[in-house]
Amino acid sequence: MNRVVRAATIGVLVLSPVALSACSAGQIAQTATQDRDIRGGQADVGDIHLRTATTAYPQNGVYAEGGDARLLVAIANSGQADDELVDISGPGFESVEILDPQSESESPTGFVIPAGQNVYVGDGGPAVTLVGLTEEITPAQSLEVTFTFRDAGEVTVPVLVGTPALDLPRGEGFDFHHEGEGEGAE
Repeated sequence: MNRVVRAATIGVLVLSPVALSACSAGQIAQTATQDRDIRGGQADVGDIHLRTATTAYPQNGVYAEGGDARLLVAIANSGQADDELVDISGPGFESVEILDPQSESESPTGFVIPAGQNVYVGDGGPAVTLVGLTEEITPAQSLEVTFTFRDAGEVTVPVLVGTPALDLPRGEGFDFHHEGEGEGAE
């Protein structure tokens, strides 16, 4: 190989990573602005932030039509004043039962989200049950749930049906290599 071709080849090999890395210089990647809902739905309204909105994993892997689902969601209030959750509704269920251990009422319609604090629904905080599911749902599906707050307003969140916390046992594996069958068997 002559010197000119060799020098050009080395130049291309040395400079190509620099040129390729500059392709996106000054650009904002599409994924940089996307929020993934891997663990559950999320939404913001005013100073209220809902995160990891899911249901508990259904005991038999499916919530039956007419059944109930336990809601799990983290609600943060980044504001300077308390706000109150006053309603939860959605087309996928008939009603909601709320049990707040902090409330003196036996049947509260909602609960307070203290300023600058988080409330973990279903995990030591208030318990919320979506009652009377309108159709059968399984993991990887979601319900549209609308949360209404006294001050922040209303926001709709996709609530994912929960996945199991532990690996579920599997059945016996299928043997794709049946010995003694087909061509080439001895």
